[in-house]
Amino acid sequence: MDSGAIGRRLALGAAVLAAAGTLGLVTSGAAQAAAADGCAGRQVRALPFSTGVTQIYNDNGYICAITVARHPGTTQTMSVSVQARGGRPVVDQGSYRHHAGPITVHAGHRCVWIRGSVGSGSVSSGWILC
Repeated sequence: MDSGAIGRRLALGAAVLAAAGTLGLVTSGAAQAAAADGCAGRQVRALPFSTGVTQIYNDNGYICAITVARHPGTTQTMSVSVQARGGRPVVDQGSYRHHAGPITVHAGHRCVWIRGSVGSGSVSSGWILC
């Protein structure tokens, strides 16, 4: 191989490494954004109510829920709960500025009952995702 071919191969290798590094940064940024939301998987429902919204995600039979305040910033009582049929509810309740949860429950193919509240507003789903 002549020196021109070697230089071209080195330049190509450097370009491939740079592209892989950039892709790695973009991918880790997307993963961090998903982690910031709190729940893995795809969003399957949103249950809006007067003071917030409870978002529900499904990731291969694992149901995750998070309740987000409509007007974040001030500390207020918030809660979120997920109950798989036949099980006990898993609850996160307290005084928060932005959101309650996330909480995750393995439901498999069972129905779930989701509840969320922010201040005086609340939502209750009934049995869903059966």
